[in-house]
Amino acid sequence: MTPPRSGEVYIDGASRGNPGPAGIGVVFLDGKARPVREFSKYLGETTNNVAEYLALVYALQEALRAGYTALTVKTDSELLARQINGRYRVRDARLRLFHDLALHLAQGFGACQVQHVPRTQNALADRLAGRAITAHRERATVL
Repeated sequence: MTPPRSGEVYIDGASRGNPGPAGIGVVFLDGKARPVREFSKYLGETTNNVAEYLALVYALQEALRAGYTALTVKTDSELLARQINGRYRVRDARLRLFHDLALHLAQGFGACQVQHVPRTQNALADRLAGRAITAHRERATVL
């Protein structure tokens, strides 16, 4: 039996316009705060809040696939953190779907928490989310 594996992941969703072209950035850190896995993904046209939730869903899914048993998710989205932690209600029907999916995925961990952090502490995930949008625009321009 392998010992429990805990980790920390920073997430961000970005939308240029609201709605507009959107992307996510996800950064997993090792125990010494060094990135061990990072990825970004272009989402298409959506809102910033949907992008934030999709960043969370992708991060949880990737952590489960990698075998994490405990996870701390850090986000600069106060809305996301407060909704996931039950401090704010989720009124938007589309966000409710992503909220419920994220809570379901979180049940796959022995421990999972979502924490709000200042934007300044989330620069790498933010940059990755923006890079996903920019890369898509550049590919679209070439075509």
